[in-house]
Amino acid sequence: IISVSLGTCVNNNFEEIKKFSSDITKEMLDKGIGKTFKVETKRANKNFCMDSQEINRKLGEYLLSLFPILKVDVINPSFTIYVEVREFTYIYTDIVKAYGGLPVGSSGKATLLLSGGIDSPVAGWMTAKRGAKLDAVHFYSYPYTSERSKEKVIELTKILSLYCQNINLYIVPFTNAQLEIKEKCPIDLMTIIMRRLMMKISVKIAEINDSMALITGESLGQVASQTMQSLAVINAAVNFLILRPLIGMDKNEVINIAREIGTYETSILPYDDCCTLFVAKHPETKPKLEHVLISESVLNEDKLINESISSMEIINF
Repeated sequence: IISVSLGTCVNNNFEEIKKFSSDITKEMLDKGIGKTFKVETKRANKNFCMDSQEINRKLGEYLLSLFPILKVDVINPSFTIYVEVREFTYIYTDIVKAYGGLPVGSSGKATLLLSGGIDSPVAGWMTAKRGAKLDAVHFYSYPYTSERSKEKVIELTKILSLYCQNINLYIVPFTNAQLEIKEKCPIDLMTIIMRRLMMKISVKIAEINDSMALITGESLGQVASQTMQSLAVINAAVNFLILRPLIGMDKNEVINIAREIGTYETSILPYDDCCTLFVAKHPETKPKLEHVLISESVLNEDKLINESISSMEIINF
């Protein structure tokens, strides 16, 4: 939907068009909107007796004769009388802009890694705007993250569902995996290894639900795990399409969208997610894949993945 207008529907009869246009014009003058106007016509119905320019001219002349206080201003009018001649004629003055995009589901299904921060809900919304149906995965590290952190993500999913229709939220327990990574892996690679494991678990969930891609809120260079080298190592964890709609955006651009779609105030609630808790003071920003593969080889990944998936909670919105 590109725009929405509240209008009056009349028969394709110029006398009716004149009458309802005059009613709308009187209403605009009574409201003190201003004294300049123009008429803008779209004639989709080519069988109508006048073309769009003729309708503009004759309807404008009629309104000027009826309201001598009016003046025509085609560049910057106080208000515009819009006339659309279709199977019926629609008359309106206001155009409320909508978001456009593609119908939800027309581009397939994608799975959003939903952290609870500002970025990931915006990334999900932007992908849904291009026609993707969303599922969401949240990694939850109780007791290191509170119940309120989980409630925050649930609330964010509710907000997204207002735009994206039906969403399944998969809340995945991740505490054991993070503790094992912390215990067995180099601290400077901990975030990268954790992100790689998240990708592997998310792909398993996506494949179960016929999802075609993962979505993340990553932006190039924003944090240590979002350098080109780090993203390349994270990508190598899975053979799956990863969408990063925010990759070229800065934080202020993302915040502006978050405010617009209504997720910002929830995202900034001060409840940590699992990503913020197990972070090295000096993480590696240029990891080498061969070093990461050696470091994570000590993990029992199959066991960690199966435990996480078998214990996950599913909430439908």
